[in-house]
Amino acid sequence: MNDLSLHASWLRTLPPSCGPVRLIAVDGHAGSGKSTLAARLAAVLDGAPVLHLDDLATHEDPFDWTDRLRDQVIEPLSHGDRAHYEPYDWTARSFGPPRSLEPAPVVLVEGVGAGRRALRPFLAHLLWMDLPAAESWERGRRRDGPALTAFWDDWTAAEMAHFSADPSRPSADVLVRQLPVGYEWLKGSGATAGVNHSVTHRDHFAPPY
Repeated sequence: MNDLSLHASWLRTLPPSCGPVRLIAVDGHAGSGKSTLAARLAAVLDGAPVLHLDDLATHEDPFDWTDRLRDQVIEPLSHGDRAHYEPYDWTARSFGPPRSLEPAPVVLVEGVGAGRRALRPFLAHLLWMDLPAAESWERGRRRDGPALTAFWDDWTAAEMAHFSADPSRPSADVLVRQLPVGYEWLKGSGATAGVNHSVTHRDHFAPPY
């Protein structure tokens, strides 16, 4: 099913998971297309806010952001308040001025580890970009060029360690596979609602995967 508007409409029907917010995670390996999917979903969700976990990660430890996410984002959203987080500047290697994140009906969180164990209690749905690690990393290396080869060498080692200790894919509600045109959404092993089928005009209230 390629029509993201159908999936977006269904995501809006999910019960709120973080105060009044339906927090939707888009996880997957680096280079798998998470940012692109999140941007396209946000567009059909009338400009839903997107939090990029690259803004919370750092050079020193790319996965040591759980506390910052909880304190700066999860806590205020859970009370229906606007969140403020300090984005990391990867060039200056320091945190910048705060940015705001509205408690919209749907908020997207995209990045490697978005479906980590500590965050899953606050998620309405976990989407996993289903592209193998080696293929994802190769895409990312081609995108960033040889100047970032050393960064990618360090990153892939850190990512392998993270997913070895705290895998997201087994808990994903939906496996998303990019097609030449659009996406295919498949029921993941973590899904608890509905059955594995495509949406039609007759049954559009069922999960569209």
